[in-house]
Amino acid sequence: MTHATAVTTDDYAPADRAPVWRDWVWKQFGGLESDLYGDTDFDGHIASARAGDLILTKLEANRHRVVRTRDMVRASEEGYLKIVAPMKGSAGVEQMGRQAWVTPGAWTIYDTTGSYSVANPERVEHLIVMLPKAQMIERGLRLENLMARPVGGASGIARVALSTMRSTFQELPHMSADAARGAGELIAQLVRLSLIELSGQETQLTQREALKDRIRGYVALHLRDPDLTVDQIAVALNCSKRHLYNAFTDEDQTLASYIQGLRLEACIRELQHPMAQTRPITDIALSWGFNSPSHFSRVFREHTGKSPSEFRAASPT
Repeated sequence: MTHATAVTTDDYAPADRAPVWRDWVWKQFGGLESDLYGDTDFDGHIASARAGDLILTKLEANRHRVVRTRDMVRASEEGYLKIVAPMKGSAGVEQMGRQAWVTPGAWTIYDTTGSYSVANPERVEHLIVMLPKAQMIERGLRLENLMARPVGGASGIARVALSTMRSTFQELPHMSADAARGAGELIAQLVRLSLIELSGQETQLTQREALKDRIRGYVALHLRDPDLTVDQIAVALNCSKRHLYNAFTDEDQTLASYIQGLRLEACIRELQHPMAQTRPITDIALSWGFNSPSHFSRVFREHTGKSPSEFRAASPT
């Protein structure tokens, strides 16, 4: 079996969890500052294992943000390319003047030898994969052009890479060291092929894709704001409402339904979470931007087939 490590804030008093978490993140990921958006209540869990030279980590935590400055970069000993692949929630990676927002079913990659930040504005569950940068260098492949860009995961080689990363992490406890090393080499090759495929596409995102990425980023950061509207987004992004609507013309849902869907998913996750079992359902709905409890109950039933209270009662504790 491969060696694995796991830590959880459940073993600490509530007042100690935030500083303990910051220390873990600093040590686990080679020097990262953590910001909890001013929250005082926090819980988080980290499970990590190696597949040869690769480090695979499952991270589950309340909303938080991590930052790596240039000074931290200079203090780092080894350079990695780091992948974040959300399983729940979203992640916004900013590096080299670009920002990529990814949700479950997609992934993005960034370079630990440069400064960056990763925003997690809601409770998240991420798979994080660290690959030695030296192994990813490919003739003619300009890595700097590919950092903080959504790689995908819905189709093609990027989907194969994502599936392999997930299944490898799940099966690592049952693998021998040699098998784990081989799985790590396979992941590195699939990631390399995904980046080669990405580099063969347009070097710049189309205007629609770029605007959509900005919209998703703004929504993720302001999802709890009950005043979040298309009008507000248009003012914040300095564009017309028509441009916002056009950005979502190739999607299965409108911008308004996209926002409502994210809020519903956040409420569902909170209703399922053991630590929120005694929190009033109305408080949960209002905290995620719903203005009306009756409206929330109606759309929740339309989405799940159950009322919020029925859904909570049927959820495992």
